[in-house]
Amino acid sequence: MADIKDPENTIIVTLDSGEVVIELLPDIAPKHCERMKELARSGAYDGVVFHRVIDGFMAQTGDVKFGNQNKDFELRRAGTGGSDLPDLPAEFSGIPHDRGTIGAARSQNPNSANSQFFINFSDNHFLNRQYTVYGRVISGMEFVDKITRGEPPMYPDAMISMKVAADA
Repeated sequence: MADIKDPENTIIVTLDSGEVVIELLPDIAPKHCERMKELARSGAYDGVVFHRVIDGFMAQTGDVKFGNQNKDFELRRAGTGGSDLPDLPAEFSGIPHDRGTIGAARSQNPNSANSQFFINFSDNHFLNRQYTVYGRVISGMEFVDKITRGEPPMYPDAMISMKVAADA
């Protein structure tokens, strides 16, 4: 496991293949980081599938309304929902969308991010300053690389659990 410097701003995602450790960037995108921690602490992300996984691009997850395989699961609608919390304002920065960075998924409206996020498989600099970057994988990227591809995958992988390292 990675050397965790700030447990309050570190997320541990358990996948079938192993643990993914994400360092949040609260100095860059404080509202997005707080939202991820709030939803992780409530257990909202536990059981949520990766509903849009494009080889060489990214793996998207976080639809806590329709994407939870343990509760009200609707794979057809996964990717269209969010949480019961209000949408977040964009927190664009100069941080590039490099391999392993976490970006906020949203609709066409820049201020529509809610609970969904994606992990970049490669450097996707065409997304720079258009999608909020608020974290980066610091260990376990090899497990992210194993996530089943598809839009949506027929048998999607899920986050077994997501925890804030300070609570683990």
